[in-house]
Amino acid sequence: MLSIALAGKPNAGKSTFYTAATMADVDVANYPFTTIDANRGVSYVRTECPCLERDERCNADNCEDGKRYVPIELLDVAGLVPGAHEGKGLGNQFLDELTNADVIVNVVDASGGTNEKGEPVDIGAHDPLEDIDFIEEEMDLWLAGIVERNWESVERKSRSPDFDIDDALAEMLSGFGASPKQIATVLRELDYPEDPIQWEDDHREELARLVRERTKPIVVAANKIDVAPEENVERLLDLDKPVIPTTAEGELALRRAADNGLVEYDPGDETIEIGDDVSDAQREALEGLADTMAEWNGTGVQSALDYAVYDLLDHLTAYPVEDASKWSDGSGNILPDAFLLSEGSTPVDLAYAVHSDIGDGYLHAVDAKSNREVGEGYELEEGDVIKIVSTN
Repeated sequence: MLSIALAGKPNAGKSTFYTAATMADVDVANYPFTTIDANRGVSYVRTECPCLERDERCNADNCEDGKRYVPIELLDVAGLVPGAHEGKGLGNQFLDELTNADVIVNVVDASGGTNEKGEPVDIGAHDPLEDIDFIEEEMDLWLAGIVERNWESVERKSRSPDFDIDDALAEMLSGFGASPKQIATVLRELDYPEDPIQWEDDHREELARLVRERTKPIVVAANKIDVAPEENVERLLDLDKPVIPTTAEGELALRRAADNGLVEYDPGDETIEIGDDVSDAQREALEGLADTMAEWNGTGVQSALDYAVYDLLDHLTAYPVEDASKWSDGSGNILPDAFLLSEGSTPVDLAYAVHSDIGDGYLHAVDAKSNREVGEGYELEEGDVIKIVSTN
């Protein structure tokens, strides 16, 4: 399961975002370090279900009339403060928790209502743009420190006649989630001395930055848009970075209202339908939220998760089935499973995602939409329905 980590300074709204996205019970309060121990839960990314191409919708648990929700892990960790890479605040704990994340959502208080330490201030008193690079810089400096502390081992290995710097760095940074392929890509972008003994701090810091960019891409959730000065949000959107206008509190309110039958709403919808059985105060609040959604194309919570997986990580959704004509499993369930795979994945990759035994026994695959056999080198596309034929 892919893992998305919520990053940001204290009090930016990470725990509210987490609660809205998972509907799990966590502490949400207006003071720094509400979260001490990391919260781990299951959330979902949303895509169109292939059942929309059929006369009837599927009966999958995670499909709502063609809106398909695919599970991912969501991680909410302690807020980050300046100097976190040096251990200030709960910095070491925070940064250690990020090592297993595939992608990061940086939750920023777009209202400017919290200072750089996460302490409440007047709306607009703090410039939220200062919080954008802050997370990246703390992560880069933290990783640079790890590289520095372990560089002596690379120098020792370099004395061996069969030394390969790609292998040495891949081994050193494997705990950060860096694959050999990613290390090789980074080194092609980096101008560095052939002898590791000649590397300077600048080389190691640039290495750390490029590895972080490759292994921990970031999308910004510009949170609290319902109370943020509009110019703050516009300035954030003008940045050369992916920024999603977000109201985590609004999303949480909608999910609770939907659970209580007060509104018609599925996560990721850009509009809501308010029911008749609401009080005047509830209607006023929901109509205000509907106006915010109309201005910013929804609450942003689902959009941020979707962008993180489908855009930053370049993943797609594929659906394995046993019956190519009915698009069902052996029990007749239509499109029961959905798997997130990286762009360029093949039917063989899908087979291994289902089960290692299925992958080991792979024979061939059938594109259920066209009912044609596809080769093992075929690159899957978003929404593909695939029957895998295996000896196991």
